[in-house]
Amino acid sequence: MAFLKRLGFFLFGLSIGLVFLTIFLKKKSEETGTEFCYFPNCRTLKDIRSKQISYADGINELLVNKELDSTDINHFLYNGDVDFGKSETKTNPCKTYYIEGTVKDKAAILKVKNCLEKAIIESISY
Repeated sequence: MAFLKRLGFFLFGLSIGLVFLTIFLKKKSEETGTEFCYFPNCRTLKDIRSKQISYADGINELLVNKELDSTDINHFLYNGDVDFGKSETKTNPCKTYYIEGTVKDKAAILKVKNCLEKAIIESISY
């Protein structure tokens, strides 16, 4: 009986601590805009988003012709899946990533060259 009583106290204290921790971390993440980003896909996309983004000529034509919108590219950079098998992650100074996502309900692949100070959107293929 003593063990069950100690276990009950432990679980009660643990549950109260988890509730306070959840409330504290939720409030902190809303105020500062922090996010849990420890997986490779998330870290890569966050790194690309944090840099100045420029567009190659082919992407500029799509933006001018209204076939593609900057919100579509942002959708890729927030919700896309990086294909590390096709990506060239060992090249210097710029790494090339292929990001899979959807544009206007069509599957597409965005090719991004991630340099030290800027990211260049090179192409999009459907």
